[in-house]
Amino acid sequence: MQPNQQLPHDLQAEMSVLGALLMNEQLLYSDVVPLEPDDFFDQRFKEIYSAILKLNENNKPIDTTTVVDQLQEDQKLQFVEPKLLIDIMDATPTLRNYPDYVAIVKEHSTRRTLIDTAEMIIENSKNASVELEDVLTDAESSVMRVSQATSKNDFRRMDTILPELYQHAEEINKTKGEVTGIPSGYRAIDSMTSGFGRNDLIILAARPSMGKTAFALNIAEHVGSSDQNYNVAVFSLEMGAEQLVSRMIASKGNIDASKLRAGGFDRDDWAKFQMAIRELSRSRIFIDDTPGIRINEIRSKCVRLKQQEKHLDMIIIDYLQLIQGSSTRRSENRQQEVSEISRMLKGLAREIGAPVIALSQLSRGVESRQDKRPMMSDLRESGSIEQDADIVSFLYRDDYYNRGEGEESDVSQLDTSEVELLIAKHRNGPTGTAKLIFNKKYSKFLDQENFDREI
Repeated sequence: MQPNQQLPHDLQAEMSVLGALLMNEQLLYSDVVPLEPDDFFDQRFKEIYSAILKLNENNKPIDTTTVVDQLQEDQKLQFVEPKLLIDIMDATPTLRNYPDYVAIVKEHSTRRTLIDTAEMIIENSKNASVELEDVLTDAESSVMRVSQATSKNDFRRMDTILPELYQHAEEINKTKGEVTGIPSGYRAIDSMTSGFGRNDLIILAARPSMGKTAFALNIAEHVGSSDQNYNVAVFSLEMGAEQLVSRMIASKGNIDASKLRAGGFDRDDWAKFQMAIRELSRSRIFIDDTPGIRINEIRSKCVRLKQQEKHLDMIIIDYLQLIQGSSTRRSENRQQEVSEISRMLKGLAREIGAPVIALSQLSRGVESRQDKRPMMSDLRESGSIEQDADIVSFLYRDDYYNRGEGEESDVSQLDTSEVELLIAKHRNGPTGTAKLIFNKKYSKFLDQENFDREI
């Protein structure tokens, strides 16, 4: 089928690219944005370029004879007459302008892709069965993909990288022993991590009721507090925004969380409640409680938030296994889908320049062991999670499993618990255990050394 001749294209530029490659195959390694077969408008030129790429992949010479042989092997000669290759070479003005020919072909291809994208957006916008949020997210993602396709990641010379590392070394040595990344708010953790790196993917995993949501919210409270000047995005796929904020109020004000649910405030509680609201209202925490959100929606919302607020400094997701893949259709292989999600979360951390803390479930296998401290193999639907993550950490409470005779059978009745944060993987630092205290009544985690002073 012939392409629409009204779409942007330049057949002379396409012929010049192919002619230059037929005369000098080394041009394939030029410092230009690489072309794909679909960047060519003319179907015949797509087939010729595909043949050239196959020859190059197989370390075969590239000339008119070998290209014809490859086309014959691919059963494409019915589309391309051998004489066309000679005509293409004759129509090529000069090899020197090869980068310019490539740029022209790429620009027209990008414009055609944008037209296709615009038509897709129009069709989706007309379709009332497609949610508006999906239309906006797909539109944004499609345009972003087009933009990324026009850029190239070049090698960087050592002399361009070393000055940045030298400056970083000077900065961290001026602040020796201090936190150089985004602080968690917990001395025991920051002493091991020096703060969370801005490109890091951090996995925080635990069995249900260990307190991982409360812990993540405590970190958000600290990082997003008004005196820090950090912006924090929280994606809650399990609880609504009101529930999360209620937990934050309990933690911030040292208020019994059950009173926030059932009432029964005394005068002291009201004073704490009002103080907590005042402090949280000045915080830089942004909550999205869309259930079943797709990974590309998370990315789009983070990009928009960063543009809107000028900077985004931490992203918290509760929790990873509830995120949907980028496809609107549910994947039959959930492990592959979770692997895609973890890769995209790592990419998100690098793109935004903010640590991503993703909460994760653990498999029930941990319950069958005598020592119930979690291990890497306990990560549920792990896929590539442990490979993608810079830090993998587990929350463990011994009292959750090991209660002596005569103690309450319901561990939730105990006001406080000793907690271990097990850092099982740390790409850029040590592994080990940070000791914390969890006050369940207030949904609040503390460093052990601060427990008596703050509660």
